[in-house]
Amino acid sequence: MMRERIVLPVAIVGVGLVGAAGGIGVWETLASHDGSTPAAVTTAPNVAVAQNGLTLIELYRRAAPSVVELTVKSQSQGNFGFSQQSTATGSGFVIDGQGHIVTNQHVVAGADSATVHFANGDEAQAKVVGTDPSTDVAVLELQSHRNVTPLPLGSSSSLQIGQPVAAIGSPFGLEGTLTSGIVSGLDRDIRSPNGFTISGAIQTDAALNHGNSGGPLLDSSGRAIGITSQIESESGGNVGVGYAVPIDTVKKVASQLLQSGKVQHAYLGVELGQGTNGGVPLAQVLGGGPAARAGLQQGDVVTAIAGKHVSNPDEVRAAVDARKPGEHVQVQVTRDGQTKTFTVTLGTRPSQAG
Repeated sequence: MMRERIVLPVAIVGVGLVGAAGGIGVWETLASHDGSTPAAVTTAPNVAVAQNGLTLIELYRRAAPSVVELTVKSQSQGNFGFSQQSTATGSGFVIDGQGHIVTNQHVVAGADSATVHFANGDEAQAKVVGTDPSTDVAVLELQSHRNVTPLPLGSSSSLQIGQPVAAIGSPFGLEGTLTSGIVSGLDRDIRSPNGFTISGAIQTDAALNHGNSGGPLLDSSGRAIGITSQIESESGGNVGVGYAVPIDTVKKVASQLLQSGKVQHAYLGVELGQGTNGGVPLAQVLGGGPAARAGLQQGDVVTAIAGKHVSNPDEVRAAVDARKPGEHVQVQVTRDGQTKTFTVTLGTRPSQAG
């Protein structure tokens, strides 16, 4: 018998309170640690993790000052109109000398500010600059000036399965925990907090648990290559399958959030089937959406966007994500054995997947 595939965000949420990412698809509200021994353990600290001679000890010493623990309090409407407060704990890391911090959107959902705990014991308040639930990325800004150490940002475009990685975060509130492993898989699809697909996620066997959300996944040189975001588990604990939002996505989104406080994603308005070399079928064309208005129909097989051949759903999503709402794009399909081309005016992605 096949068991249900359960994917969980890795933020700690107070027991009995509405969680930062509760109730979204197969995501669940996560209870705080009950005092038993956490599943996350580190590998031997003296094992070399990099070809350039960096050990895990050296990597940790370099990266840890840039990684923070976040305590986030938010208000929500409870039963009978009463307001109730929820507390979430997650991780984050400093990305520049101006005190900007990135984390997951589901860590700070519904909150205006957060308490930032640094590795040296300092604490500071930070305001939320902007969030993007479609990629599960958020940017915060420290409210008081202080010397901070930015974490170097790498690239997720040339990762290889088997290369060593490490994660630093606060699983179960255990601030500054280091775990290590490898890149176990690439180009995974995970679900965002608002129900859309995050493409290109990095799979790792580095131990991730509740509270790791928003922390960095590091390459062997100590550069961030992703934000640790979800685990796949039947028990709710680490079983060696974790996911990180790729850093190339994070950099793009963070840049837009710093500029305007929001991100607008282009929207085609379709659900995609499994692709082949012959194209990607449209499993559904959402009524009233950009594709429907242009004349696309369920069952059409998309073979090219803007003249570029597509053979899988990720290529379709990437072609749309590379454009802005309001842009016109040529979508070529096959229908009843004939090739047709439609001009679609892309819309703005809604706040929730349909």
